[in-house]
Amino acid sequence: MNKTMTLDESRILFRNAACVVINKLPGEAVEGAGPNMGDLPKLLTEYLHINKAVAVNRLDVPVSGCVLFALNPQALSFLNTAFVRNQVEKRYWAALELPPPSMEIPESGELVHWIETDRQRNKSFACNEENKGRKKAILRYRILGQSDHYMFWEIELVTGRQHQIRAQLAAKGLCIKGDLKYGARRSEKNGGIRLHAFSLAFPDPLNAGQRIEVKSPPPEPDNLWKAFESFYPA
Repeated sequence: MNKTMTLDESRILFRNAACVVINKLPGEAVEGAGPNMGDLPKLLTEYLHINKAVAVNRLDVPVSGCVLFALNPQALSFLNTAFVRNQVEKRYWAALELPPPSMEIPESGELVHWIETDRQRNKSFACNEENKGRKKAILRYRILGQSDHYMFWEIELVTGRQHQIRAQLAAKGLCIKGDLKYGARRSEKNGGIRLHAFSLAFPDPLNAGQRIEVKSPPPEPDNLWKAFESFYPA
């Protein structure tokens, strides 16, 4: 992971007096930054010269893309409520290792599991049955295309559980490129994984009835992300 991450205007996807959306890099922590992690809230408060910014949605450290920060307590309360009421739309891009030809996968669908989290291992497991301590997890997906080695998925995250996408895909025998924790064959050079929070749409805290929609290009574009984009409708 990069120890010297910086924040500049190119990574600010949206900003008003209530909130800001940042294009997060792999290796940055949205909260509780540890050794060798970029501290995104600290970078943001230093860049904007403010006292505090609080993340409203969380992305795992190796994941990139849209992170929404509230800039005051009123905005934080408003946006947290929007998430609870399912008024926020979250879409991801995921590059998956190509599964065996024998595995039949519908071109689109919905995955429903119950997530159980092992805090000591910092790992989640997607289970088929409800049980005490498990939280219901729902995502919708569509397959955009594939290359010789990877499948390209767009995912709508309906709920927001720890490591939800990673765990639900693993439960189906699918692996995100670079995600060693959930079964990938090899790591990425930057320590990240090929999961990117591509878009975020949410109610505007400052304008009743208005919505804000933000899209984020992969912050570290390369040939694989460019191949992914070629399948995505303009």
